[in-house]
Amino acid sequence: MRAQLRKELAQVLRDRLALALALLLPLLQLLLMGNALSLIVRDLPLVVQDLDSSPASRRLIDGFRGSLTFRVAPWPTDRQPEAALTAGVARGVLIIPDGFHRSVLRGVDAPVQILVDGADGNTARLLAGYAGRVTAAFNVEQGAAVQPPVSAEVRFWYNPERSSKKFYGPGIFVMGLSMFPPLLAALGMSREGERKTILQVYVSNISAAEFLLGKVLAFMIVAFGQCLLMLATLFIAFDVRLAGDPVPFLIATVLYAFCTASFGSMIGAAIPSQVAAMQAVMMGGFLLVFMLSGLIFPLANIPDGLRWLSNLVWARYYIEIVRDAFLQGGGWSAVWYKVLIIGGIGGVFFGLGWRRLRRMQLEH
Repeated sequence: MRAQLRKELAQVLRDRLALALALLLPLLQLLLMGNALSLIVRDLPLVVQDLDSSPASRRLIDGFRGSLTFRVAPWPTDRQPEAALTAGVARGVLIIPDGFHRSVLRGVDAPVQILVDGADGNTARLLAGYAGRVTAAFNVEQGAAVQPPVSAEVRFWYNPERSSKKFYGPGIFVMGLSMFPPLLAALGMSREGERKTILQVYVSNISAAEFLLGKVLAFMIVAFGQCLLMLATLFIAFDVRLAGDPVPFLIATVLYAFCTASFGSMIGAAIPSQVAAMQAVMMGGFLLVFMLSGLIFPLANIPDGLRWLSNLVWARYYIEIVRDAFLQGGGWSAVWYKVLIIGGIGGVFFGLGWRRLRRMQLEH
């Protein structure tokens, strides 16, 4: 037993990459999950349409602006405020009708309308509740705590029934595409290095780009098969339907399959150990996607010190495209740059993998 113990410890200590992953991944997971998870909704963008332009309406807007929950976002006065929800500029719209100030002075009912992006049912409920608190505080300031004259009438857009399935279903769809195709690609590529069969490639006349592209295309086909099965499940079990033009979603899906397959192949080319490659892919394909893509909670909830990291997470952009396709229907005008970002990140992964293989070919 002592001899076996010494042998195993010696093997672990010699494999510095596996040792670093075993020690650093739990620490990184603890830091990310301990700092990024937050169920407190903050800094939600709100567009205001003030049709009254009175001192009372400005005081009400200042109440929303002073709240930690809301951030009043600029919006052109000549555009319909509802378009801000479709474009993803705002999560809510506050509409103050004409005659609001007069109704407040008379002490009669003065309703304001709040349109809420109901795609995320949980956040929508919280936003509606916080809006009610702001209007209640405004009523107290006006001395109308018993019979408040200002009432908030809330409408939920895109997901009126606030079904969690319609919000989390597309997110889990993205999670599946983010985990399994890159995992298979990494295992397939690292197996070549672990068993030394990659040496046959180095001495052949096939180029590094041809070899890598063949690997990527194979696992893109796997991703497409997985995509079809999960889409059928979404349509049948989650009662999800396409809300607008499907072309952006289809093009983004092809680019995302390329991105994830290139990511897995890049990891496999850099780490010739299946166990270590699997850990690295799970770190990027699961932990970062789960924590920093907006899958579970809005990105605005993530502390500023970590929020910048979400800009590098490729699933963040694809989740927004998928939810737009199935819930909002904004189309190309809302997601075109996200499609380009996914393609760009996939190109970076492919380039890094190619560089690694080309350098190793030259060495051999």
